[in-house]
Amino acid sequence: MYELIPVTDRTYYIQSPAKMGLVRLEGDSVCLIDSGNDKDAGRKVRQLLDANGWRLAAIYNTHSHADHIGGDRYLQAQTGCKIYAPGIECAFTRHPILEPSLLYGGCPPRNLRHKFLLAQDSDAAYLTEAALPEGFSLIPLPGHSFDMVGLRTADDVVFLADCLSSRETLDKYRVGFLYDVGAYLDTLEKVKTMRAALFVPAHAPAAEDISGLAQYNIDVTLSVAEDILGICREPVCFETVLQRLFTAYGLTMNFEQYALVGSAVRSYLAWLKDTGRLTARFENNALLWERA
Repeated sequence: MYELIPVTDRTYYIQSPAKMGLVRLEGDSVCLIDSGNDKDAGRKVRQLLDANGWRLAAIYNTHSHADHIGGDRYLQAQTGCKIYAPGIECAFTRHPILEPSLLYGGCPPRNLRHKFLLAQDSDAAYLTEAALPEGFSLIPLPGHSFDMVGLRTADDVVFLADCLSSRETLDKYRVGFLYDVGAYLDTLEKVKTMRAALFVPAHAPAAEDISGLAQYNIDVTLSVAEDILGICREPVCFETVLQRLFTAYGLTMNFEQYALVGSAVRSYLAWLKDTGRLTARFENNALLWERA
């Protein structure tokens, strides 16, 4: 773990729970794409930098989830590097309490205020094309998060952040975190047709062709939607939908899973309602969902 994997003579990725990118710039300067899940990840990155005599100039965060920005604060304090994050993700990176608050839908209990969901804050600026090294480009990848982006390097390596899960993860958990189901499916359709020298998803193996995996993610997303529609053959409340999904997928409920999967299921319900496949009504002071 935290092995530095060379892709080209300038571009690497760091094998870790959420893969990071590392690109050599001019002289001894390098930049990171994401920073890992916590301070310990930041320390391991710092060791790689020191071992190679590299100076960290900037961190480009693809989005603001804690497993991608967890090393930001440590590395910024240690190296003085600049930190960038796109769009709304920048506000979440500067104020990470927004993440568990969004997931929970209110002030999160202590059970959700830990490093898995709550990174340390850092001094991030907005990520724009102008902030990128020469030859880099941004790839909008909304859906998993508000304004998630991928990055294409000058040597045509594409870092895809969290828009793809591995087949193993999907087969085991079925439902992953999504903020906007419609935007996510649109992103996957775009990714399916992309070409690059190498694709590096954060949570799936690096590959030269990711079209098959993108289609598998589409298929699983649509199958989850169908399962929800099946549960809603009769009027049911959100908690019943969530409980039956957990039972069907063999998942175990805890605070983290309730927040993450629960938030995703609410997004599925909203998307299915907005696309006319579910109806929602209030009855006896309860919100009930039913197949249209």
